[in-house]
Amino acid sequence: MRAAALTAAAMATFAAAAQAGRSCENKPPSVEAIQRSMQLAEHTARRLDQSGAQVVMLARRGQNLDEYRLRYSHLGWAYREADGRWRIVHKLNQCGTANGSIYRQGLGEFFLDDLYEYEAAVVIPNPEAQAKLLPMLKDNARLAQLNTPAYSMVAYPWATTYQQSNQWAIETFAMTQEPAAQTREQAQAWLQLQGYQPTTLHISALKRLGGRMTAANIAFDDHPNEKRFSDRIETVTVDSVFAWLNRSGLGGPVQVIR
Repeated sequence: MRAAALTAAAMATFAAAAQAGRSCENKPPSVEAIQRSMQLAEHTARRLDQSGAQVVMLARRGQNLDEYRLRYSHLGWAYREADGRWRIVHKLNQCGTANGSIYRQGLGEFFLDDLYEYEAAVVIPNPEAQAKLLPMLKDNARLAQLNTPAYSMVAYPWATTYQQSNQWAIETFAMTQEPAAQTREQAQAWLQLQGYQPTTLHISALKRLGGRMTAANIAFDDHPNEKRFSDRIETVTVDSVFAWLNRSGLGGPVQVIR
């Protein structure tokens, strides 16, 4: 797929295979998949227009996470351009690697990613949070400020060795809401003060070993030993972020789009 990768210096366009919250198979999408993805993008744009919001948190169901009692796999920040079009910024992992970059895409590209189910979910931040977020979403340097290229799908929420997609999204959110949060450590401290609680996944030692040996984008060494060796892997999930935004008053309820 073609996507725009954001760096602190500039926005470069290149052809790359990237993924977050979806499979990473190198196969062309079917005509039906393209049609359904575009239809979901159209429905989403219509709902976002009707919402009156300028910034929303948007999620997709790229993988089946029922095993972990989770519904959505990946999120990003969508915002309305001056011409009325919606764009989304999010972090993606380059397939087959342990690296991640920040991308700006249209809604069609966001959903044209081998979805497990053609379903989106939206949470609208409160007006004050939106006002603080919007300038950052248009600023390439600020978008990249808290990005750590080293990528792990199960990155520990309170460490900075790795960073996964959903983690980048809420750490960057923290940076916009708290002017003093200009580093990842400071952003994480703010999230803890605001009551964010990550999801605890129960992953056996055998499964951890298999994942670490077969996937470059999975690592567990940033997790505290006492949690890791008791099969408790904490990480940032869409479901936990949605619940926190609603609980804290920073965002509204989840709106599902199909």
